[in-house]
Amino acid sequence: MSTAPRLTALDTLHRSLGATMTDFAGWDMPLRYASERDEHNAVRTRAGLFDLSHMGEITVTGPEAAAFLSYALVGNIATVGNGRARYTMIVREDGGIVDDLIVYRLGESEYMVVANAGNAQIVLDALTERVSGFDAEVRDDRDAYALLAVQGPESPAIMKAVTDADLDGLKYYAGLPGTVAGVPALIARTGYTGEDGFELFVAPEHAEQLWRALTEAGAPHGLIPCGLSCRDTLRLEAGMPLYGHELTTALTPFDAGLGRVVKFEKEGDFVGRAALTAAAERAETAPPRKLVGLIAEGRRVPRAGFAVVADGKVIGEVTSGAPSPTLGRPIAMAYVDAAFAAPGTEGVGVDIRGTHEPYEVVALPFYKRQK
Repeated sequence: MSTAPRLTALDTLHRSLGATMTDFAGWDMPLRYASERDEHNAVRTRAGLFDLSHMGEITVTGPEAAAFLSYALVGNIATVGNGRARYTMIVREDGGIVDDLIVYRLGESEYMVVANAGNAQIVLDALTERVSGFDAEVRDDRDAYALLAVQGPESPAIMKAVTDADLDGLKYYAGLPGTVAGVPALIARTGYTGEDGFELFVAPEHAEQLWRALTEAGAPHGLIPCGLSCRDTLRLEAGMPLYGHELTTALTPFDAGLGRVVKFEKEGDFVGRAALTAAAERAETAPPRKLVGLIAEGRRVPRAGFAVVADGKVIGEVTSGAPSPTLGRPIAMAYVDAAFAAPGTEGVGVDIRGTHEPYEVVALPFYKRQK
């Protein structure tokens, strides 16, 4: 029997704005409000406002919280400073990626792990199992937070209109407690769009007040509400991986070109260390496939699962594909045989319903904002 999708604290507001809703990882979420291309371009040139309350927050506290997280995850969490954040991953013993995460250090012995919506329960279960033997506690805080994001070049100006917090001193991948439009919030300078921006963790009962205040403050700056559809094309242009597409349990961080997040130098053992040591050696000597960018020479759009071809043979698979509003052409990320992974490799195409459409192999990301 299927269960009804969960609703965010902003559900009624989204519907009043005419949002097209979709079931995403068990949540009813706004896909778009009007034109996803307009929403995408607003974030690239001005600002967009997102409801990301489907993400999963897990709090870890206790004297050995840092040591526990360094054991449970591939990163060295002990080196994360107070008020800072770290992109990391949780893997199985065989090195397969369970999820990619952001870990915020909120205090001396308090951390918040933010998991993808579809993996939040899996990550919670894994952390609960792995905490055994550590003086630390894992707490499910998914119902304690709503999450709003303001993304785009105008986001600092919009935020300064609604908070006295020191945003100029807030570096990328850092967070600080503050008050935004009268609402207590964790203000994080993070995002999933390739632009400057802020993610605001607040109590669900404050979400609507905050959304309305940000909408008002953002109006002179061209801010508009944005859905999950443009968030996907924004992250694709920025070359950011999506779990279930570029990241799966069948791949290690090294397979995904993200071996840098694995910190072998940290003290003690960690889950997956032995398997990841072997994966690192394979990636160095004979990587089977590499993640690359593909830009269409024509207009046909590749989709996840489409075969990448060369010389009449299948050499890889598209993991994500979409029209790129910024580039004006279809783009894709794909895993391809290492021999075809160099930018500019000729003769590479994507099999789109039986036709081999020509694609240019490029280095990721497709888009990088000007600092």
